[in-house]
Amino acid sequence: MAWQDPWAGAASDAIMRTGTGVLLDSQDGSASPELFLRLLDDLGADFYLHHVMPDLHGQSQMIKDVAAAGLQVVLGNEYGNINGPYTDGTNRYDLPDRAVAEATEAGMLAGVLYDEPEHLQMNAGQYRQDAFLPHFGSTEGRDSAAAERPLVKIISEQVRKLEDAAGVGPGRLPVLAEQVFPVMFHTFARAGMTPCPKVMKESFQPLQLATALGAALQYGRQLWICADLWGPDIGPWFTRAPGFPGHSPAEYAAALRMAYLFGPTHLFTENVDVLARYDGNRFHRTEFGEVWAEFVRDFVPAHPLEWTFRDARPSSVLIHAEDSDFGRGVRPFGDRQRTADERSASIFQAWHLLSRGTIPRHGSCLHIEGFASPRKQLNQVPRPDFPLPSGVPQGDPATTVHPLFHASTNTVVYDETVGLDRLGSPELIMVAGSRLTDQTRQLVRHRAESGATVIIADWLTTPEWSRSRRVGEGRWIVTDQLDGDEAREAADPLLGPADRWTQRFGDTELRFSPGTGDPTALEIEMIKV
Repeated sequence: MAWQDPWAGAASDAIMRTGTGVLLDSQDGSASPELFLRLLDDLGADFYLHHVMPDLHGQSQMIKDVAAAGLQVVLGNEYGNINGPYTDGTNRYDLPDRAVAEATEAGMLAGVLYDEPEHLQMNAGQYRQDAFLPHFGSTEGRDSAAAERPLVKIISEQVRKLEDAAGVGPGRLPVLAEQVFPVMFHTFARAGMTPCPKVMKESFQPLQLATALGAALQYGRQLWICADLWGPDIGPWFTRAPGFPGHSPAEYAAALRMAYLFGPTHLFTENVDVLARYDGNRFHRTEFGEVWAEFVRDFVPAHPLEWTFRDARPSSVLIHAEDSDFGRGVRPFGDRQRTADERSASIFQAWHLLSRGTIPRHGSCLHIEGFASPRKQLNQVPRPDFPLPSGVPQGDPATTVHPLFHASTNTVVYDETVGLDRLGSPELIMVAGSRLTDQTRQLVRHRAESGATVIIADWLTTPEWSRSRRVGEGRWIVTDQLDGDEAREAADPLLGPADRWTQRFGDTELRFSPGTGDPTALEIEMIKV
C-alpha cells in the first residue's frame, strides 16, 4: 500500500493488496525499480519476497532486475489468494509453472511462499466470498486424524508440482507455509512444506517458535522466520494503516534479535512499506527502517552465530497431535460442521503449565477471548489521512496488548508420531491432544523409566499404565488436567522462573526476560552451558 509495485505500476492499484478486503491507493505514489532496488541495498537485504501479481504483470522484468542486483527472490502467492484466480475447488492461488521456471532459470529462486495457509484452510471465507472452499480441500465429515491424511496427500502433490516446475528434486525447493496461527505446522512439514512462523503479529512467541521449530526438526525441513509488523497495538510511531505497524520500534528491535538468535535458515520482515517513505524522488527510512538497518549493519556482524536451529537441545518437550484448534474451537481443518475435539484444549493447559501461567489456558494466540485490539481505534481515521507520521495523537500513550515475553523452559513441540531419534532425552515430557500412536506412547514410557518426568493425559494412556507412579528412574503422571495440582507439583522442579524464557542451541542457552520499562520488549542474554 505504500507505493505501487515498481514493475506492475498502476496495475497494482487495481487489486487488493492487503487482507483488509478493500482497494487502497498507493500512499507514496510510484517509485522506479532502480530506486526500489537501491532501497533494498541500503537496507542490507540478501533476498526479496515478491508478491506476484495474479496476471504476472511485470514479472519477467522483475526477475531480470532483481537478478542483476544480485538478490535472490521468494515468490509469494498472497495477492492471488486475495483476488484470484483460484485453483479449482479451493480459495488458493498457485503460482504458474512458468513463473517458477523463469526465476529458477535466472538462478535466483530462493523459495515459494504460501501466505497463511492454515488460516485459509480453517477460515475459507476470508477472501473468496462466492463459496466456502478451504485452501487445500474439504475435510467435512472427518475427525482430525481422518482430515489430516488427505490434506497431507494434496499438499505433497502440490509441493512436488512446484519442484518439477523448478526442475529440482524432492526437498530442494523451500515451499514456505508462512503462518500466523500456531496450528498445522507439523501437518504441513510432513507434507513437504517449510515452517515459517510469524513472530510479533498476534503470537505468543515461545509457543509459536517452539511449535515451528519442532516441526522443522522432526521432518527435516528448513526453518524460516517472518518478523511481521501487523499487530494489535497503536502508539506514537509511523503508521501506514490501523495495526500497521501494530508493534513499537522497541518491540521490533527485540523481535529481530530474538528471531535471529534462533538460527533460522532465513529471516525477513513484513514488510518494507513500514521501513521507508518515498517522497517522489528518493526513499527515506522511518524509525522502523532505522531499527532494521541497525540490526543488519551492527547487531548481526557483532553476533556471528555458532549454531543453527538444528542444534536445539530441548529439556522440555510437548507432544500433541494436530487438531487445528487455537482456542475458538470452530472449523477444525476447515470443517464447518464440526467443532474441535474437547481434548485438544489439553494443549492449552500444557502451555499454561509450561509458561508458569503466563500463557492463557484457553488458547494459543491473541485471537481468543480476553484480548483487546486497540488498532480498531484508528478505523475512525479516513484512509486518505494515512500514513500518520507520528501515529496516535501527541501525548496519547502507546498500548501494550502484545508482549514478546512469556515464560518457557527450553521447550520444543513434536507431533504424536515422534520417534526416538528426534525425541532425545528431555527431562520433562508432556503429552496432550486428542490422540497418540502406540509407538510414541511406548517411547515416552521408556523415557520415564530412564529418568524423565512424563505428564500424560489420562485418555492417551493404557489401562496398565493408567496410574501415576514412579517408574524406574523417573515419574509417570496420569491426569485429566495438564495444568492441575498433580501436574504442577511434578513439573515444578524442572521449570525455570516465571520471568525467564530459555532456549538452548548446542552449548549456548538464550535467556529472555521482560524488557525493563517497556512491557513489549525483551532483555536477551547468551550463556555458555
